Amino acid sequence: TKVYGATTIGPSSVCGGEIKNAVVFGYSNKAHDGYLGDSVIGEWCNLGACTTNSNMKNNASEIKVWTPGGERSVGQKCGVMMGDYTKTSINTSINTGTVTGVCCNIFGTGLSPKYIPSFSWGSDGVKRYDFEKALQDIDDWKKLKGLSLNENEKKILNHIFKNY
Repeated sequence: TKVYGATTIGPSSVCGGEIKNAVVFGYSNKAHDGYLGDSVIGEWCNLGACTTNSNMKNNASEIKVWTPGGERSVGQKCGVMMGDYTKTSINTSINTGTVTGVCCNIFGTGLSPKYIPSFSWGSDGVKRYDFEKALQDIDDWKKLKGLSLNENEKKILNHIFKNY
């Protein structure tokens, strides 16, 4: 594992590979090889083995990220901003300046889209994650750390699912 400066790893998180200038919130995992740089990873996320993000464009130009008000320039370095409960599969390649919503299951070929809405399933022709399946998957992940999904979390997730 190589962890460079300006990195914060939250409680009960497991991190490996190469991490630079990143915040990994609690209960998230990046346990395998792969690069994570200039990024923010929410709680209860899991980055599959060899998941890697780009944090700089090949031509060193300005990076634009998705916001609810439209794209916004953020400078020359920006990795991924990942919402809580999001997971990536083995060998996922995350594009420069990618924004993911809450509770996504990201997999597919090539670079990810730059914006992946909450409760997305896949990245090639993104589909909607079945809500009950998403709750079960979250609860299964929480059980690995001796916890379970509570009613308040379910209400919040239901609100996000219905409104975003």
